Amino acid sequence: MDRILDQARSGPLYLRNPEVAQLLVDAMIYRQGHLQLHAYVIMVNHVHVLITPRVEVSQLMHSLKRYRARKANQILGLTGHPFWQEESYDHLVRDETEFRRIADYIELNPVKAGLVTAREEFPWSSAGKSEVMRIQRVD
Repeated sequence: MDRILDQARSGPLYLRNPEVAQLLVDAMIYRQGHLQLHAYVIMVNHVHVLITPRVEVSQLMHSLKRYRARKANQILGLTGHPFWQEESYDHLVRDETEFRRIADYIELNPVKAGLVTAREEFPWSSAGKSEVMRIQRVD
């Protein structure tokens, strides 16, 4: 399923718009008070993030999605269409080994999709970005 999502060529591909992708990156960085951002990637039709929330996850997701959806729809010239799907998938990371595996999975997503040859080449990813504290121990 991940491979199909990563290689999407049709359907809502709103996130391939650089202005929309940057809007989402900025939102996550701006919300650092509500979350600790470890890894992220903005693909053309979905987003992966590895965070440690500092508030309730539902509150955090609502905060991230609500304003950004409105702004993204303005950028794209869309009205009356939901920007995000209703639900998101979340997973509790159990240990440091799993944490590192998930962070690698996220940052290698554009490589596996054939968009770049090295994770650091993808502009909408935490790979190689100094503003994100990538791998920090989760207690």
